[in-house]
Amino acid sequence: MKNKRVKLFGILIDALDMHDTVGVLKDWLISDSRQCRYVVTPNVDHLVKLDKNEIFRVAYQNASLVVADGRPVVAVASMFGDPLPGTVPGSDLVPEIFERFQKEKTPLKVFLLGAMPGVADSAAKLIESKWPMVSIVGTLSPVFGFEKDVDACIKICQSINASNAELLVLGLGAPKQELWVYQYASQLSVKVALCVGATIDFLAGEKPRAPAWMRKFAIEWLHRMASEPKRLAGRYFNDALVFPRLIIKEWLSRR
Repeated sequence: MKNKRVKLFGILIDALDMHDTVGVLKDWLISDSRQCRYVVTPNVDHLVKLDKNEIFRVAYQNASLVVADGRPVVAVASMFGDPLPGTVPGSDLVPEIFERFQKEKTPLKVFLLGAMPGVADSAAKLIESKWPMVSIVGTLSPVFGFEKDVDACIKICQSINASNAELLVLGLGAPKQELWVYQYASQLSVKVALCVGATIDFLAGEKPRAPAWMRKFAIEWLHRMASEPKRLAGRYFNDALVFPRLIIKEWLSRR
């Protein structure tokens, strides 16, 4: 049975909550198939980038699962009469998958790709300590600009495949992680690849998550901006200007 999908801002979003998303991914991860299915998680910043970046949009169209990361996405879907059951933030999705495998005593092999040197190794130790059923079978922090070097990308694919990982966690940032996995999915033998931004940093404790109350009220972005103002303030300001225009554009297209 196929998931219900909602069309919003020119992309199709799977109408799944966290519990059902983890269920779908677990089924894929315990299957015998080694076809790489990759998952993307649209938030406001992704939608702003998708409006102008055609290759990014193609990467989204080829994703096996698209789940909403962000309350504004869910709110706009509801406003247009196409409700989504809830948010599925990538930073929560990864530990929820680990928790499901741990609870059901099912082993899972994971490769961490991204973050600064040493961060993924720190994350690996903490993950295996908290979720013993999860084995981190490889980590890699690629050099800046690696995505432009075909030979380097092929070697990365070979390293991932040699690890026999079932799950690939990509922490390269958007749109780099989505474009990379779209281009190289056919050369990867993992079962699932998750494009989840700063999740490796969060798992390693390198970047603090917002307090639970801020996440509850959908203002985690404010905490992240305060933590990294030089990197994120300009992005969030631009998103705040552009996103309302995208909503108007969506409204006009539906009339």
